[in-house]
Amino acid sequence: MTTETPVIYLTRRETFAAAHRLWSEQLSDEENRALFGKCAYDHGHGHNYVLEVTLRGPVDPKTGILVNVTELRDTIRRLILDDVDHRHLNHDSALCRGINPTVENLTVLFFGVLRAHYGELLYEVCLHETEKNWARYRGE
Repeated sequence: MTTETPVIYLTRRETFAAAHRLWSEQLSDEENRALFGKCAYDHGHGHNYVLEVTLRGPVDPKTGILVNVTELRDTIRRLILDDVDHRHLNHDSALCRGINPTVENLTVLFFGVLRAHYGELLYEVCLHETEKNWARYRGE
């Protein structure tokens, strides 16, 4: 066994269901409908999101872990999922208040919330909106 402390990437995957409407107050009604199409319907639409949170750091030589995955799970649930799961993100989520809840904006938002808790240990947040569309953010 090497004396160097290995650096590991640990990812936790969680899921949530939510509705949203894509709409920018900086655009006209016509521009919003042209840009967002079906996603701009008045009452919104829903997704089954997949959220992946990746931490990066050294493995603790005493425990053999980076962080307790149960604590990671509970933190994601408390800071994010409890606010967004089975909610309309434009109306029912305090966390999403004031943003256009695109997959890009949500990914950056979730990264910021988790960075405040995990600091530099947080490496990446990846949010899958559909099987074909997702965004990744590493704090750049």
